[in-house]
Amino acid sequence: MIWPEMKYATILSREAIEDLRQLKAPIRLQVKEGNEIHLRHEPLKESKSRIKRLRGMQRPGCLLRIGEIRVFYDVSQDSVEILAVVPKSKASTNRVF
Repeated sequence: MIWPEMKYATILSREAIEDLRQLKAPIRLQVKEGNEIHLRHEPLKESKSRIKRLRGMQRPGCLLRIGEIRVFYDVSQDSVEILAVVPKSKASTNRVF
């Protein structure tokens, strides 16, 4: 039996909204497209180059790499909560959270 692919709802935290506002429009578009491709359908599918589960931290649970941008997020049963969207240079988890 083949199950239809589940779509996860995307929720942006206040901090993530502020982070996105600080990015240039073309970068925001890349982040939006990356979220749609990777987080909407398979947010827990790990890969070497894109999605990584963060160990030793309760929150955030995962990291999505989109070019030079890092998206920190948590996944619940049917939604993805984006907690922060930061440039790679500021993505050290002890600086972000």
